[in-house]
Amino acid sequence: MRRAAATGADPQPAADPFAERVLAALVALIPDLPTVTLCVALSGGVDSSVLLSVLARQPSLKGRLRAVHVDHRLHPDSRRWAAHCRSLARRLAVPLAVVRTRVVRAHGDSLEAAAREARYRALAGSLSASDVLLTAHQADDQLETTLLQLLRGAGLPGIAAMPAAAAFAAGRLVRPLLGFERTEIESWARAARLAWIEDATNADESLDRNYLRRRVLPLLKARWRGAARAVARTARHAAEAQRLLDELARADVERAADGAALRVPRLRALALPRRRNALRFWIARSGYPMPDSTRLGELAGTMLEARADANPRVQWRDTSVQRHADLLTLSAATPRESFEPLVWRPHASPVLELPEGLGRLALEPSARGAVDLTGLPRELTVRLRRGGERLQPEHGRPMRTLKSLLQGERIALAERGRVPLVYGGEQLLAVADLWLDVRIQAGAASARRAHLIWHRE
Repeated sequence: MRRAAATGADPQPAADPFAERVLAALVALIPDLPTVTLCVALSGGVDSSVLLSVLARQPSLKGRLRAVHVDHRLHPDSRRWAAHCRSLARRLAVPLAVVRTRVVRAHGDSLEAAAREARYRALAGSLSASDVLLTAHQADDQLETTLLQLLRGAGLPGIAAMPAAAAFAAGRLVRPLLGFERTEIESWARAARLAWIEDATNADESLDRNYLRRRVLPLLKARWRGAARAVARTARHAAEAQRLLDELARADVERAADGAALRVPRLRALALPRRRNALRFWIARSGYPMPDSTRLGELAGTMLEARADANPRVQWRDTSVQRHADLLTLSAATPRESFEPLVWRPHASPVLELPEGLGRLALEPSARGAVDLTGLPRELTVRLRRGGERLQPEHGRPMRTLKSLLQGERIALAERGRVPLVYGGEQLLAVADLWLDVRIQAGAASARRAHLIWHRE
């Protein structure tokens, strides 16, 4: 055989088995891969940097690959991390969006959980129906998640941990690296001379996941070398079992349904474990947070066994199940307005203090601000939700209900009734610092601009 150089042909690039496996995983998880846009969630860590680098080398994905980096503004190095991601994306010729988000901790939430919630809200906002969000979770992440869920006493959904593919926001979420262990990802990164971010907080062993990763897993993997693969199989089995339980629950709920309510006699006819399964499914499908095991036991037991005229109620967080005769109804405990509407004259007083521990609203002048100060009314009104609110957050797009926007951002039910709304007359102009109506959005010709910022207590 003659050498390629002797015939004038270009030499074939060396095979990359790792990259071939990643691409094969994508093809298996995304049947319509040739027609979708891929959006990589890029943290700048080794896993997401490797995923983006591998995909950027695939000619078949040219023009259909982009990345998004979420800046939580929690770490003093967050700006440096964003700059690193911009540099990597530039070298790979991949478009990158950097999204800054606000982390709000609900009562009882850890900072880690609140940051994760804020991150997924930001990622959800960057997707369209034709997008597939790719996250770089790998086999060791799955192992950690499953073990943590077991230690927390989670049921099948927790043990199932992270699915390889799932619906997410307007598009889909896919995790193509779940079949790869951390060591082989880092090995590829070193061979490719890839630079990545090492978050110093990953060494903080006061955090459960870090303690598990640094202290426990090395011992487990030294004894059971296939631990990550074995636990991943367990997670898949748990996910399959949960799907079967969901199918059973769906059939039970449909038989018991009376509109959005459930008929008590139908539920009472089920064995107790099956009742709990049906009630969990009903609550989850309705978009409400799940009750703890004690509250679920009350729903499936004492509430259903009570007298028809007792009208018992079970509540958790901001969710309520009420029995009326032989019907169960599910609803949100919507907070009432906790203050009278406030008048705000932002041109004279750019900061408005809010009552009830809600912090303050501020207009901060900035040449890159999103608010057009010239178009902002001299007098505004600030109040909380009453229901039926609408605004137009995008030019050329229809009005959106506030309810759909809050649901799309996955904002907790407990928080939705405490978001300050800014009105000009009867027109909703801003939802805190989350959305602005097009009437006050700055454009290229805006001479005076500002950021609207909601400073929480």
